[in-house]
Amino acid sequence: MATPQKLINGLTELGIEKMQEYIDRYSDAVNKGDKSFSVALEELIEIEKKHRQVRRDAINLHIANYPFIKTLDDFDFDFQPNLNKKELLELNSLAFVENKENVVFFGSSGVGKTHLATAIGISCTKARYQTYFITFENLVTQLKKAHQENRLESRLKFFAKYKVLIIDEIGYMPIDQDTANIFFQLIAKRYEKNSTIITTNMPFSKWGEFFGSATLANALLDRLLHHSTIISIKGPSYRTKAIRTLLENDPAEE
Repeated sequence: MATPQKLINGLTELGIEKMQEYIDRYSDAVNKGDKSFSVALEELIEIEKKHRQVRRDAINLHIANYPFIKTLDDFDFDFQPNLNKKELLELNSLAFVENKENVVFFGSSGVGKTHLATAIGISCTKARYQTYFITFENLVTQLKKAHQENRLESRLKFFAKYKVLIIDEIGYMPIDQDTANIFFQLIAKRYEKNSTIITTNMPFSKWGEFFGSATLANALLDRLLHHSTIISIKGPSYRTKAIRTLLENDPAEE
């Protein structure tokens, strides 16, 4: 039996979208006695709730600015056997967020640092923690521009507010002393207030050289590494995985 148009119009006005797709089916089930009215209504409400959660997740993932959507299930731990999978799964429980702890992914280019940082971040977003992903280059460019336009404080507050801030690829581009000082201000604002996830290919012993000051680098590392989990990834690059497989199976060698 078709659902009365007045009911459909009412659901539309209330913004109840997904329920409309199932209401005829449930109406028939109630009329046939296969389901009680209360059970049918409960199930329809659950369908609508799940739909809204999926929609919220999609919006929040878009706002969080992730470079791609990947989870820990998508990560090939067999390709990086030195990684402690249990430690990653513990991080994915997100206790570090409530504890206002940081996470540092360290390793050479292509080993999966960004994938893992993004996967943890996506879990944070789905858990409704306000999360934002940005490359170090983009971050310091924005902060430097804000400084030049006399609006640095508001921009620092913008990045400091996030429950989880993911800063990708520290150490891939040179910066000047003013930019280094501005970046330190952001980390200082976030220290012991919110969680920061960073990825870097730069050994901590090189941070003084990169940031132009051993004192500044030590102050940065003190705030980033205090209350933190450090994930060191030692292994081959995913980007050359396919090429390596081809070379290993080169028919010319047979």
